[in-house]
Amino acid sequence: MPRIKDLSKFFSWLPILIGSIVGLVSFTWPLYIPESNFFLFEPDSARFLALFVAGIAVLAISLEISRGALNSKIVALLGVLAALIAALRLVGAGAVGVEPMWFILIIASYVFGAKFGFSLGVISMAVSAILTGGIGPWLSFQMLAAGWIGLFAGLFSRVIPRRFEIQFLIAIGIISSLTFGALMDLQLWPWIASTNTQLGFIAGASVLENLARFLTFHLTTAMAWDIPRAMTTAILIAVSARALLPSLSRASMRMGLTSPVRGERAMA
Repeated sequence: MPRIKDLSKFFSWLPILIGSIVGLVSFTWPLYIPESNFFLFEPDSARFLALFVAGIAVLAISLEISRGALNSKIVALLGVLAALIAALRLVGAGAVGVEPMWFILIIASYVFGAKFGFSLGVISMAVSAILTGGIGPWLSFQMLAAGWIGLFAGLFSRVIPRRFEIQFLIAIGIISSLTFGALMDLQLWPWIASTNTQLGFIAGASVLENLARFLTFHLTTAMAWDIPRAMTTAILIAVSARALLPSLSRASMRMGLTSPVRGERAMA
């Protein structure tokens, strides 16, 4: 019986693993596949990648429901949190780097676990794009990056001592904010940076040369967005985590997602 349970848990991770591998290649291919005709890597066809990523999130939730790790109340909570995060993104629309959505995603993912966090990030970004009209080739990459942030925060559910939770969550918020900016630049860089400058992507160049060009591009163009995003996220986590952590943990326990001791989460 334990072997069957372990096998079921392994298969429940497969959609996220497959989606993350495809996503990682989609983000980083300019560095080591200088010229590619694979349709998922082309801006005009990125909608297929968005549908694939959304399907991965839905499949991950479906597998959790089928193996009994999720019930209807938890799925409803996922929808409520996704709507809240999408609404919070509207608050920062148009402001340079001010994106208050991330602190809720990070704290909720930390409480409810990695797979919940991945699905929450993907779904939240998709709903946000619908609300803001931000549907385009970039959406699939935003969905993946948000899913990875939720996954990253959720992976620490069982390992952070309670007395250090807020400090660790602030660190996770800063790292996630800076990483999100770098990933978004990476997927845009081949298409918007001129090859006639030291910032542009050069097809056929070595990995190190293109990596150096990308880092120059990123550091010279993105800091005005990434640093304010990281500061906003860190401040909001510092202000809200002390109240949100026990509230979300109680909700989690009432729905049977966690044990009475915070840090032993079923979905992590």
